[in-house]
Amino acid sequence: LLLQWNLVCEDDWKAPLTTSLFFVGVLIGSFISGQLSDRFGRKNILFLTMAVQTGFSFLQIFSTSWEMFTVLFLIVGMGQISNYVVAFILGTEILGKSVRIIFSTLGVCIFFAIGYMLLPLFAYFIRDWRMLLLALTVPGLFCIPLWWIIPESPRWLISQGRYKEAEVIIRKAAKINGVPAPAVLFDTAEMQDSKPQQQQKAILLDLFRTRNIATITIMSLLLWFFTSVGYFGLSLSTPNWHGNAYINCFLSAVIEVPAYVIAWLLLRSLPRRYSLSGTLFLGGGVVLFIQLVPADFNVLSVGLVMVGKFGITAAFSMLYVYNVELYPTLVRNMAVGATSTASRLGSIIAPYFVYLGAYDRFLPYILMGSLTVLIGILTLFLPESYGNPLPESFEQMLKVK
Repeated sequence: LLLQWNLVCEDDWKAPLTTSLFFVGVLIGSFISGQLSDRFGRKNILFLTMAVQTGFSFLQIFSTSWEMFTVLFLIVGMGQISNYVVAFILGTEILGKSVRIIFSTLGVCIFFAIGYMLLPLFAYFIRDWRMLLLALTVPGLFCIPLWWIIPESPRWLISQGRYKEAEVIIRKAAKINGVPAPAVLFDTAEMQDSKPQQQQKAILLDLFRTRNIATITIMSLLLWFFTSVGYFGLSLSTPNWHGNAYINCFLSAVIEVPAYVIAWLLLRSLPRRYSLSGTLFLGGGVVLFIQLVPADFNVLSVGLVMVGKFGITAAFSMLYVYNVELYPTLVRNMAVGATSTASRLGSIIAPYFVYLGAYDRFLPYILMGSLTVLIGILTLFLPESYGNPLPESFEQMLKVK
């Protein structure tokens, strides 16, 4: 692909820009997916965005120029993140409490890692980029039969006043699970007569309304931004490591599985600040040590990168839970949206951290390691939310240390 469109020498800047524009699509998709699924339904938007991702990935195969490929790649990014987010929401709304926690932590993350592992295996056996793209696109077609298996979210249907449709889904689920359903699930007349209480409207500036809240918000934005730079920087830098690029990419994916398991165990039993800070120190500190490894010790260098990826991946997977626990209900979704946007911005510039490796092999690791350690120190000053109830108002928000 690089040679076909001459993305070398004076045009080598186009390669990281291609990846960055994919993440621009991810940023746009993050903005619109929630709003679309709130308006048109979880299931409809899930399958629509899966169709967008699969369809435009297929069109990329026929790209005749770098510009055409990149524009299509941006649209693929929009579809990819949208179906990921909507599937996450739909799963948490359909599943029961005991299964929901496993689904939203281990389930989603580990299946993401499995897909990540399959990528270098496909790439190893299929060296032509057009055929590789076709092989990665075809599995999207296997999702079509899921339309008749996956139900719409009953919670969303109830919020839209579509009680009969919600009742059909709930009764079917009760039958499958062998649980007797009550004769009357919804008193529709009573529910339609009841008017929801007027809720206070929140705006983005509420995340900065007091010095304490503003400090937490700014620190959270920095935390998400630099953790994202570290995660995507290490993920995208696998071709620069010693040894076989395919094996390195596979190892980079494999290491995520234990990272997600450890993150889940830490969230269950230890304070958030120390768990998050500890994994960031581990990830950043180990990456900083890479420059000290002699050139002959290739295996040790790759091993240190793996440990660094483990630490940063574990920290990244804990951010959502920690962020949700810091903010009150009124602005919780807005806070997660703002910090997630900071994460997307981090992923957009991450390819350029990798690009610096063309000038100095160790420079990306020095920068990513230093920033990760610094953000680990900053995390220690955030409030501790472990064991505390979710705040319902700004007055209940914990104070910065």
